[in-house]
Amino acid sequence: MIKNAVTLLAASCMICSCATQTEKTADNPFFTEFRTEYGVPPFDKIELGHYEPAFLKGIEEQNKAIDAIVDNPETPSFENTIVALENSSPILDRTGAIFYNMTDAETSDSLTALSMKMAPILSEHSDNISLNPRLFQRLKAVYEQKQDLALNGEQARLLDKMYKQFVRSGANLDSTGQARLRAINKQLSTLSITFSNNVLNENNAFRLFVDKEDDLAGLPEWFRQSAVEEAKAAGQPGKWLFTLHNASRLPFLQYSANRPLREKIYTAYINRGNHGDKNDNKETIRQIIELRLEKAKLLGYDSFADLALDNTMAKTPQKALDLLNQLWRHALPKARQEAAELQKMMDKEGKGEKLAAWDWWYYTEKLREEKFDLTEEDVKPYFKLENVRQGAFDVASKLYGIRIEPITGIPVYNPDVTTFRVSDADGSLIGLLYLDYFPRPGKSGGAWMSNYREQQDTIRPIICNVGSFTKPVGDTPSLLTIDEVETLFHEFGHALHGLLSRCQYRGTSGTNVARDFVELPSQINEHWAVEPEVLKMYAKHYQTGEVIPDALIEKLQSQQTFNQGFTMTELLAAALLDMDLHTLTDADQVKKLDVMAFEKQAMDKLGLIPEIAPRYRVTYFNHIVGGYAAGYYSYSWANVLDNDAFEAFKEHGIFDKPTADSFRHNILERGDSEDPMTLYTNFRGAEPSVTPMLRNLGLLTD
Repeated sequence: MIKNAVTLLAASCMICSCATQTEKTADNPFFTEFRTEYGVPPFDKIELGHYEPAFLKGIEEQNKAIDAIVDNPETPSFENTIVALENSSPILDRTGAIFYNMTDAETSDSLTALSMKMAPILSEHSDNISLNPRLFQRLKAVYEQKQDLALNGEQARLLDKMYKQFVRSGANLDSTGQARLRAINKQLSTLSITFSNNVLNENNAFRLFVDKEDDLAGLPEWFRQSAVEEAKAAGQPGKWLFTLHNASRLPFLQYSANRPLREKIYTAYINRGNHGDKNDNKETIRQIIELRLEKAKLLGYDSFADLALDNTMAKTPQKALDLLNQLWRHALPKARQEAAELQKMMDKEGKGEKLAAWDWWYYTEKLREEKFDLTEEDVKPYFKLENVRQGAFDVASKLYGIRIEPITGIPVYNPDVTTFRVSDADGSLIGLLYLDYFPRPGKSGGAWMSNYREQQDTIRPIICNVGSFTKPVGDTPSLLTIDEVETLFHEFGHALHGLLSRCQYRGTSGTNVARDFVELPSQINEHWAVEPEVLKMYAKHYQTGEVIPDALIEKLQSQQTFNQGFTMTELLAAALLDMDLHTLTDADQVKKLDVMAFEKQAMDKLGLIPEIAPRYRVTYFNHIVGGYAAGYYSYSWANVLDNDAFEAFKEHGIFDKPTADSFRHNILERGDSEDPMTLYTNFRGAEPSVTPMLRNLGLLTD
C-alpha cells in the first residue's frame, strides 16, 4: 500500500518527540535542507512544535514562488511555469513528507490535534494554487502550445498531468463553483482525519484479557508468551492480552479452540466504528460520500468514481467493474466449496455447530493440516524476520545488481526503526531505506511504503517501509507467517519502485503513477517470496540454521491455491462495495443514506455468503478514505498485471538478467514518464492477459 499526502505538497511519513507547541524559528530543521549526512530527516532534532511553523513558513514560501511565476513578464514556457511550479514548495515538501507518515506510524493526541488544525489551512492553500486564475492561464498557455515545444516524453507527460490536475481541481469553474469546491475540500480534509483517527482509537480500545489458562486452548506457546508480555505492558501481569492488531487477532482466530472468544474478537474487529459512540464512523463516511458526489458533479462528472478513474489505466468505472465481476464469478463458487469443506470438518466433531465467520481461520488451519500435512507452526521457524528481510534484499540484488547494507548513525523516530544504504552495482548511491516492522499503540494497522524524499533528477530518494509484524518474545525472535512474509516482500516491491526511479521530475517519478498501476511492482515482488530457489536462499530454521527442507517446500507449493476462494472473495467484496458507494449518482439518496443497510444490500446483491465479510467494511475502510477512493479495485487490476508479468520471468528463468533489466528499465525506473500501458507493453511485448492470474490462484474453470 502507498500512503501519500493529499495536497499539492509532498507525500510521506513520520514524527518525533513531543515538545510544547512553541514558535520554533531559527532552530526549525524544516526551514532549510536537512543538514545531515545523506540529507536524512533529523529525527533527533524534530519536535512537535516545529511542524506548524514549518507548514506556515512553507505556505508563505510557495505563495512567493507562485507570485514570481505569475508576475514573470516572459512568455510562459515549460521551464518558467511547469518546472517552476513543481519546485515551488521545498519547505512544505520536507515538512509534509515527515508529518504525514508520523500521523500513521507514531501518532499521539497532540499530533492528531495538530493534523486536524492544519488540514483546512493546507486544503485552502492547495485550492489557492489550483484556483489561481493567472497561474492557470500561464499553465494553459504552455499546454496549448505543447506540440511546438519539442518536449521529450517525460516533459509532455508532466505537462499533461499538471494541466489535467488543475482542471480536475476546478480551474475552469466559475467563482460560485470554486467557492463551493473550496468549502467541500476543507470539509473533506478534516472528515478523513476524523475517520482514520476513529479507526485507530477503536483498534487501541479493544483489549481481550484472559486470566484462565483453560481459555488459551489451541494457542501455540510463542503466541501465549507474546500475550503475556502484552498484558504486562498494559499493567495486568499474570494475564494474557489479545488485541485487534493483525499480529494478535489473526493468530487468535487461527489457533484458539475457544469459540466464544473467537467470536468476541472477530465481532469487535468487524464492528469498528459502528458502536454509536464518539468513535462511530457511519455519519462521517456518509458525509464523505455525499461531499465527494457533490464535488464530482460540480466538476462535470456523473459520479465520484467517474472523476477518480478518469486518470487511471481503467479510465472508467465500468471497465473496473467488468474486471471485478469477471473475477467474482470465479471466486464466489470457490469460496462456497471451501465453506462446505469447513462445514464437513465441523460436522466430524459432532457438536452440531454451523460454520460462522469467526470459525473460518480456525478450521482452515485444521483443513490445511489434514490436506497437506502442513500447519503454520511447521513453517514459521524458518521465517525469522531478519532472514526474510535479507531474502528480499538478496532477490533484489540478484535481479537488479543492487547492494543493500545496514547503515548506522542515522537518526530514527523510534528504536524499532532500522536503516539501510542502497547502492548500485558500480557503488553509486541509489537511496536510503528505513524499515519499521512492529506494532505499537501509536501506529496504524497494516503495512505501507512512503517517501521521506522523492527521487528527482540527481536527488536520490529516501524511502520507508512500515509494517505490523509479529514481535520478538524473550529468546524467540520475530517469526513470520507466510502471509507476513509475502507482505514484507510486497512493501519492499513498493520500496524498489521508489528507490530505482530515474526520472527528471518529482511529479513523474517513483510511485507517482496511476493507482491501478502502482501495485504492479509490489505484487510481482511477492512471487519470488515462495519460489523454491528463493526459499532455499533465506528460509532457515531460527534455532538450527537448517535450510527449509524440500518436503516442506513441496507442501508450501502444493497449497498455494488453498483458501484462495476466501481470499479473493473478501477482497473483491470490499472492492465492489467501494465502487457501489462511489458510483452513486443521486444526491438525495446519499443525503439519507444508511451506510450499514447499503452495505448489506450490496453484499446481498452479490450473493456473498454469511461466513465471509468484506475485507473492509464501510466504517473502517481506511483505503477509500485515503488515496484509494473508488480505487480498491486497483489491487485486482494490478494482480492481472503482476501475474502476467511474472510469466516473463518464468519463461526465461526467475533471475534471468535480460528480463530483470527490462523490468527495471521499463517499469521501476520510469515512474509515470509514459502512459502505464505503454510502459507495460514495452516490458512484456503485449497487453496483459487475465489467464495467468486465474490459473495461479486456482480460479480457472473449464
